[in-house]
Amino acid sequence: MSAPLRVVVLGLSLSSSWGNGHATTFRALLRAFAARGHDVLFLERDVPWYASHRDLPSPDFCELSLYQDLGDLDRWRGAIEGADAVIVGSYVPEGVTVGRMVQAVARGATAFYDIDTPVTLAKLERGDEEYLSPALIPGYGVYLSFTGGPTLDRLERQYGSPAARQLYCSVDPDTYRPMEVPPRWDLSYLGTYSSDRQPVLERLLLEPARRAPDLRFAVAGPQYPADIDWPANVERIDHVPPADHPGFYAASRFTLNVTRADMIRAGYSPSVRLFEAGACGVPIISDRWNGIETLLRPGEEIILADGATDVLAALQGMGKAERGAMSRALRARVLGEHTAAHRAAELEGHLHEAMARAARPLDAAAAP
Repeated sequence: MSAPLRVVVLGLSLSSSWGNGHATTFRALLRAFAARGHDVLFLERDVPWYASHRDLPSPDFCELSLYQDLGDLDRWRGAIEGADAVIVGSYVPEGVTVGRMVQAVARGATAFYDIDTPVTLAKLERGDEEYLSPALIPGYGVYLSFTGGPTLDRLERQYGSPAARQLYCSVDPDTYRPMEVPPRWDLSYLGTYSSDRQPVLERLLLEPARRAPDLRFAVAGPQYPADIDWPANVERIDHVPPADHPGFYAASRFTLNVTRADMIRAGYSPSVRLFEAGACGVPIISDRWNGIETLLRPGEEIILADGATDVLAALQGMGKAERGAMSRALRARVLGEHTAAHRAAELEGHLHEAMARAARPLDAAAAP
């Protein structure tokens, strides 16, 4: 373990998990990162939709401070300047301006942590610079990407990143673990509504529900439109707070993973629900995308489905023993490779690499 680092993170949200997966990701990663001895200050824009849904207002693993606007953010200029590393996350409000300020002020390494890489790149192709611009990418010492595979080369070759590094999501195994709860559903899905995910949810959950009215289903998450035609055997739950995720997963014989369209096209973009459900020992049925086989073994650790027939074959054809064997294999793989402790060690290595690169010009300038 290396010497303690002082790290400032400017992210979408740590305090509220409502309607976003960023909070869950940051909580697991930064808790494990702090456990390695590092000091973290998380700066979060105070916005009303998170203010009214805060489920972690006072984390015990880092300092959390809220700022009102860009002018108010100036109060932490000294902390940003003096940090060993500063990380700016995707979807930070006015993220381009925030990124310019960080790159201008920070004396340590700078990083962009993209929890939405394929979405980000699709936005840049459309000229949408909501939270990142092409001009900013070369100025970040390292681009930490939720997507691996060919996208990393693209970030370096096309956008000029000095170092694009994979940093997948992860799971806290102390929080996400098997539970003995009464079964409620045959197949569940946990995720905020997204228009590009909805056709896949329709194909892999709603259509199976219509074909098998004797089976029970659940869809949990906010922002679903009121005009969706939910089958009678699909239970709708508006929000499940992170503390209740393990119980939600455990109450289902299988859970469903659905991937956003941009992430399917890019491949190598695992959702956190893969690792959360896996750590809970709940078998997963997932849509299909390039790179998933590098994370979990199809047929042994995960079921890949193209349509309702595949889903129903698993729900109606897999016995308890076969399901149990898959659950154990899945959990072993997740605990062996995809915990927050694994990601925290990776983050530490990426930051040290970026710090070393940032120090080289200074070393050269100081040489006689």
